[in-house]
Order: sequence, then C-alpha cells, then structure tokens
Amino acid sequence: MNLRELEQYNPITIQCHDNPDADAIASGYGLYCYFKDKGKQVSLVYSGRNEISKSNLKLMVDELHIPIQYMKTDLGSDTHVNGLLITVDCQYGAGNVSKITADNVAVIDHHQIEIENLEMSHIIPGVGSCSTIVWKMLLDEGYDIERSSEDNSLGTALYYGLYTDTNQFAELNNPLDKDLRENVKFDGTLINRLRNSNLTLRELEVAGVAMLRYSFNDEYGFAVIKSQPCDPNILGLISDFLLQVDCINVCVVYNETIDGYKLSVRSCIREVNASELAAFLTEGIGSGGGHYEKAGGFISKKLYVQKNRTLHEEGYFNNRMTEYFDSFDLIYAKNYTADLNDMKRYEKKNLPIGYVNIWEVLPIGTPITIRTLEGDVDMVVEQDLIVMIGIRGEVYPMRMEKFNRSYHVEDRPYVYETDTDMKYIPTVKVRSTGETLTLTDYARTCTPSGTIYIYAKPLLRGVKVFTAWDKEKYMLGRPGDYLAVRSDDLHDVYVVEQKIFGRSYKEASE
Repeated sequence: MNLRELEQYNPITIQCHDNPDADAIASGYGLYCYFKDKGKQVSLVYSGRNEISKSNLKLMVDELHIPIQYMKTDLGSDTHVNGLLITVDCQYGAGNVSKITADNVAVIDHHQIEIENLEMSHIIPGVGSCSTIVWKMLLDEGYDIERSSEDNSLGTALYYGLYTDTNQFAELNNPLDKDLRENVKFDGTLINRLRNSNLTLRELEVAGVAMLRYSFNDEYGFAVIKSQPCDPNILGLISDFLLQVDCINVCVVYNETIDGYKLSVRSCIREVNASELAAFLTEGIGSGGGHYEKAGGFISKKLYVQKNRTLHEEGYFNNRMTEYFDSFDLIYAKNYTADLNDMKRYEKKNLPIGYVNIWEVLPIGTPITIRTLEGDVDMVVEQDLIVMIGIRGEVYPMRMEKFNRSYHVEDRPYVYETDTDMKYIPTVKVRSTGETLTLTDYARTCTPSGTIYIYAKPLLRGVKVFTAWDKEKYMLGRPGDYLAVRSDDLHDVYVVEQKIFGRSYKEASE
C-alpha cells in the first residue's frame, strides 16, 4: 500500500492511538500534511480516557501548530466517520486504540502484526518509529517535506518522533531510521526545548522507586527491573544508571503499557550485544533492536498472553534472560583449536559477487559511512581500497593486492538481488557533506579465481565467535548455522548462516 492509492478517498480521518506519544502525533501529522496538500478534507484525531497532558507533547503540538483534536468516543456505541479512516502507529481493532467505524480503513504501523486480514495496510515491524515509515512513504511519492512548511515543522515533528521512540537514538538500528535522522531538516532549538521538557517530578519519583525493586542474577551478572508506567526515555535513564553498579553487566528495565510491555536493554560487556538480546527477548511476540551497548523493544500483550498464558511478566523476563545466557558457547578464534574430526571439508562455489573501486567514485581521503542492514561501516577512501558486496548484501573492505589474488573481474555490472522484506540497498554517505550515493550503482561483477576450502559443521546450539579480525564484536551463530574454519588458517574461524551456506559452499571431493 502507498499513499497514492489512498488519494481516491475523501474525507480522510487520521487516528493516533489513545494517549498518543510524540511518534504517533508526528506520523499522523505527516499524513495530514500530505492529504491536505492534495486538497482532501482531512482531520487528525485521537481518543481514549485522557487528553494530551505531558509537557513535551503539549509544547510539540503548540510550537509546530499540529491540528490534532481530541475525539471523545462513547462506550457501548460506535463512533462513525465518513470516507477513509487511517490508524497510525497502531492497528485498527487493537487494544490501544478506541474503536471508530468507517467506510474504509487503512493501517500504517511499525509494531508486530496483531490484526490480520486488513486489505489496506503498510506495517513494517522492526523499524524504530512510525515516523520513519511515514517519512519514507512521503519520499516515495516525491513529496517535498521541506516545502510543506517554511519553519520545517513537519521535519521537526518526524525527527522528534524518531528521537523519542528510539530512546534518544540509543535504540537506533534500522538503516531507514538512520536515514531519517541524518537527512530531514529540523528546528534544533525547538528539539532542545522538547528534550529538556521530557522529565516531570513524577517521573523522577518513578525512576527512584523502580531502582529499589530490582532482581539480580549473580551467576550471569544481569538485573531486571519493572517500572511503573512512564515515558520510554525514563526506562533508558534507569538502565543507564544500573550499569554503573560494579556487579551488573547487563540489565533489562520494562514497564507495562495499555497494549504491551516496553523494554530498555543495556550491556557493558563485549559478550552480550544489547540489540541481539532485545531481539531475543521479544522474539515472536514483539520487536527489538538498537546498538551494541544500548537497545530496546516492545512486546505485544495480545501475543504475550497467547504464548505465556500463565507466566507473570517478571518471571518471563528473568527466565528468558537465563535462557539467553544458557543458549550459546563462546569461541575466541585467536586461542581456538578446531576439532576437524567432526567437521566436513567444503569448497566455495564460483558465485558472482559485486565490487566497487571506491577511489574511482570519491576522492582519496574522503571519510565515508557505508550503510547496510547489518549496520554502518566507517572508512576513508584510499587508493587500493575495494568495497565488496556479498550475495546477501553484506559489505566488507578489501585491499587491491588480495583482491587481484582472489578474484577474477568480469566486464559487466553487478545486479544486486535482495530477499529481505525491507529491500534496503547499501548506500555510501560522505560524512563531510552528507551526500548519499547508492553503492550498487557503481558495482561491477567478479568471481573467485581459485578454490577456497573450509572445514565446517552445523551448529547444534548457539555460538558467539570473536574472529581473528575483530576481537571486540562477535559473529552470532544459531542452531542450524555453520561453524567454519579456513583450511589454510585454522585460526580463521567464522559463522556462515544456514540460508546461504548451501548457496555458497559444496562438499569437497576427496
């Protein structure tokens, strides 16, 4: 579903979830601006028991002149609107949004899918904010966000929606979120005012009380805290403070919302990636992600009850944390000796991959950031630096000397095919100017010039491998993935994902 498909309707009502936060207001405002400029009769509303009262949200609405209206709905009777109803940052019929009937209904959201069989929906779980989805939808239609308002009110709203829903960017993981943060124009002075209006005396009290009621696992060094209902940023404040305790290496702070559980995750040890842990805690019942040290997530109450009908949420988090630490082994490649007796010998298939002579695209010495679904890679353009693009879109640097030794160049462009839902194509961002280039526009094709042999075995349990080339961050292997060792260097240990192992390797003939 795209915005152009919705232009056939008039009037249009955009509904935020009850007790709307900054992200719901911002994404709703983005849709409002778009349809208003298309000449539609459009309104932006929310319902629920309470009207907006938080100081930062009132400041946001007033300063950005957002025309959001409170619509009181009567219990036991349907409130009806004509034309099209769009629920934003929530899903029609879910528990966090009051029921309003309409002739036609569409949904735009970034949470896990809860309501099935909606004909018109655009739901992308795993994106940090609904503001990001609306921003991308506006760009796809060629809508000029800057010209929509002389004071950058829409850009400021979308930026602040992302800022608040990702715990001040601490839980920023998806590349689209990063693109919004770096490309949208916003009012920095107002953002500072909003940032400094975010904590009330009541929320200060909530943080203090929460820290008195912790549970601690001394075997694995993790703490779990349940907080009273509060702004997501308060969860981050509590978890940041917890990591200052000498015996706490990892922590989870969560609270209950109308429709689920919001959580903040922190880690100060290299053996635990907070983003990965957040995804583990929310697997199948929500979504989570962020940075290596800071992450967050959301669990749908409806999905939680379906899977954990009798388990209290505090027991769930403590049990799930223990399961996480029990689920993997650690391998430090530098000191690891592989047992080749239980591994088979494989050879790498002669598959085409992409490469870019980056010095032919940008001047030598240019600081760049390469953005992929796996994360950002910072580097500086050098004379012999080549950027490789693997079969699943992974990007890694290589020196000219090794490239010439290992690959044969083919005289044709590289066609990048991705099987991810987001279809995010790797980009190159010039850090000094903000210019963004699509990496695959410059990619050529190459194939391995010789035979590469490895020893490998399927994993029966999780493993974290600290490779010889990166001792600070690990490669995560899940059951079914393959643990691999280069035959010519037994300390070159790494993980190959199950879904690409068969595409990349074949069993070697004796």
